[in-house]
Amino acid sequence: MVIVILAATLAILIALGVLIALIAWKKKKEGAFEEPNYRAFFVMGIAWVPVGIVSTIVFYVLDIPFIIGMPLLAMGILYFTIGLVNRDKWKKNR
Repeated sequence: MVIVILAATLAILIALGVLIALIAWKKKKEGAFEEPNYRAFFVMGIAWVPVGIVSTIVFYVLDIPFIIGMPLLAMGILYFTIGLVNRDKWKKNR
């Protein structure tokens, strides 16, 4: 049963990845491809880092495997870093 669920999840993720790649390829071909808003990545990173820290601490205190909060923390650090490194490409609010 677990193998079926994992296989279905993997198939869905692969299909989504192919769909996103096709959409990006089409936009790039049409010339409508835009750079991401790196300021949004920075803001999401600022939001996810505290969520990851708090969830890790809460899970540790409640004796739940605290590894559940680690991906949130890692995602926050990654978004924060991407936004900070590309600070010169931030879109201005008008």
